[in-house]
Amino acid sequence: MKVAVSANGCDLDSAVDQRFGRARCFVVVDTETGETACLDNGGAAGLSGGAGIQAAQTVAKSGAKALITGHCGPKAFAALAAAGIKIYYAQGGTVSEAVEKFKKGELKEAGGANAPTHWS
Repeated sequence: MKVAVSANGCDLDSAVDQRFGRARCFVVVDTETGETACLDNGGAAGLSGGAGIQAAQTVAKSGAKALITGHCGPKAFAALAAAGIKIYYAQGGTVSEAVEKFKKGELKEAGGANAPTHWS
């Protein structure tokens, strides 16, 4: 399964970015093969509005079926859910640590947004 993680950098040692829509990038990890890819979120991160929705589209196009992030607003949450992407919240740590927690079942699937609209 492909899992996208909002991140401050493009590798497994990068910190999980607590902001979904304005994250620097997304590290996509295939939990079966260990293959990784980095998706730049520069276009969405600089928007004055709609960053979460555009970031959700980027994640959906990657083929990810799950997202790990720190916070996600209501519009982005709805866009991700509509794309069939499950959301998990992780507070701190690296991309690698977050993916390991996900694989072990230590991250709980989010039931809703945990940030207001236009949170930065």
